[in-house]
Amino acid sequence: MKKALAILMAAAMALSLVACGGSDSSAPVSSGTAPSTASTASTAGSGETYKIYMISMDQMDQHWVNMDKGCQKAVEELGNVEYKWSAPDVKDDAKQIECINNAVADGADAILLAANGPDADVAALKEAQAAGVKIVYVDSPANLAAVKTFATNNEAAGKTAGEQLLKALTDKGVESGKIGIINTNAATTSTVDRENGFRSAFEGTGFEILETQYSEGDAAKSKDIATNYIAQGCVGIFGTNEGTTVGTGNAIKEDGGDVIGVGFDKSDTILGLIKDGSILCAMAQNPDVMGYEGIKAAVAALDGSDAGDGSTSDTGVTVLTKDNI
Repeated sequence: MKKALAILMAAAMALSLVACGGSDSSAPVSSGTAPSTASTASTAGSGETYKIYMISMDQMDQHWVNMDKGCQKAVEELGNVEYKWSAPDVKDDAKQIECINNAVADGADAILLAANGPDADVAALKEAQAAGVKIVYVDSPANLAAVKTFATNNEAAGKTAGEQLLKALTDKGVESGKIGIINTNAATTSTVDRENGFRSAFEGTGFEILETQYSEGDAAKSKDIATNYIAQGCVGIFGTNEGTTVGTGNAIKEDGGDVIGVGFDKSDTILGLIKDGSILCAMAQNPDVMGYEGIKAAVAALDGSDAGDGSTSDTGVTVLTKDNI
């Protein structure tokens, strides 16, 4: 019975690691299909070594690959960090909570978290903090005080995206019409803020913002939604993250019409869509900065040099257009 129970427990842990993208590999990541999960600095620093996890929303977007690169850069500079990147295969609250719990069970000293939603992870994070784990938010915070947060000012960036679309439409002589928004879900704070900022750019204009549609950031689902918006006669579409932007651009390219798309994030695919005119522009974040500064803040909190004040640092955006890519 004991042997059978041990086998069952081992199998359950293995399944849990798969759900969180966990493995024993320390190979670097070259694409967004699967995260690297272990990296240790080649030069040992003085004093204690810290185990730090970065837990992103999913494994789908190049955004997280770039964040991982920023984390690894900080790890190399510090020399006293054992670093792992863990992530659910798709955006899913239960799977992200599993990743948090696994990190704590693995003896994590700190977790960098891009929260899938503001509330779902809170109970797991409280347990982590009770176990002495330091929490730093990157990209998207949860509703629990942490060491620091490194993220885009998403509402401001969303408004900039709206202003870019509004200008492009008015430059064409279009002063009214329907506009669609494709968001990941209704719970992720970062993309909800982007949507709110985008909507604010059209207040007092003759444009009608249609009811937001959700795709969980999946590019194929986003393309279907964008195709439906185009069929409804939309003059513009906004994608709130990488997957929704790619889906929007692909739908506009396939349609071949005059719909203008704007979006978020930077990837090779998005750059291609901007170059061929399928997307007008994208708000490029700095996920590498989020990861880099997040690791530094976590270590400072752990070694006592800076406990953190719970503040949020805006890591900025760049408006990517045909003129600057």
